[in-house]
Amino acid sequence: MTHVPDEGMVLVPGGTLITATPEEGRALAITLARHTVHNLQPGLEILRAGRARYGEDPMGLIAAAQVVALEFATVAAANGYWR
Repeated sequence: MTHVPDEGMVLVPGGTLITATPEEGRALAITLARHTVHNLQPGLEILRAGRARYGEDPMGLIAAAQVVALEFATVAAANGYWR
């Protein structure tokens, strides 16, 4: 079984939640969510097989969006909401 590459396993890419803009913060939130999934399911075959199921499931996509929203809230708080 092949695994997610090491760069996909880093929990906080770049070692910081600080970003220059909300746009960068949103991108970081998406990356954090993806890395969380990779750490929970490092097997690429299993990870890719699951995408076919949840990729067309509205509830699965909504759940994924909720995870990103939670990550974004964390990044926003760390950045003082880009005052």
